[in-house]
Amino acid sequence: MKKILPIFSYIFHPIFIPVFASLVYLFFNDTYFSTREILIVLLQVIILTVVIPILFFFLLRSTGKIESIMIAEVSQRKIPLVIQCFLIILLIRKSITVDRYPELHFFFLAGLLSTLAALILLYARIKASLHMMTISALTVFVIGLSLHFQIRNIYLITFLILMNGFVASSRLEMKAHTYKELVVGLLLGLIPQLLLLYLWL
Repeated sequence: MKKILPIFSYIFHPIFIPVFASLVYLFFNDTYFSTREILIVLLQVIILTVVIPILFFFLLRSTGKIESIMIAEVSQRKIPLVIQCFLIILLIRKSITVDRYPELHFFFLAGLLSTLAALILLYARIKASLHMMTISALTVFVIGLSLHFQIRNIYLITFLILMNGFVASSRLEMKAHTYKELVVGLLLGLIPQLLLLYLWL
């Protein structure tokens, strides 16, 4: 089990969660959006939330600003979080607009608030688990979509709740976070999503 748990940290790495959320959202609306539009949205999300952050990671690592993709040190987290904030702003202003994709727009907007909160906490030397922040945000989003579209997704919701536990166990096993940091990350993911839920539910 100790060898398996770290896998969850990589599968549910924060940079992949926006893609997972977009896939779920587009799957819920597969009859509303054309195949071409779905592919365009996915491509935009992948470029802005996966490809560009990875390129910045290699740049920052080559300059000695960060050491690994998990970014364990508090001091190394500031630049990646600032970059992520700008990329999310670009995404919600130019691609995932509120008039065309309201549910997904508010998911990313809440994600922006979570990222900003995590960044502010760094200046107080408080490190939040970004893994827990993003996986918990995804879980609330899927629950909200299920209620919004009146679709029973018990299996998917149950799976995501279980993944919250596995990701938390994974972070503890890898000694990447303390219990406190996991709880802080969980709250940072949950609260903004719940606060903005009423705007689209």
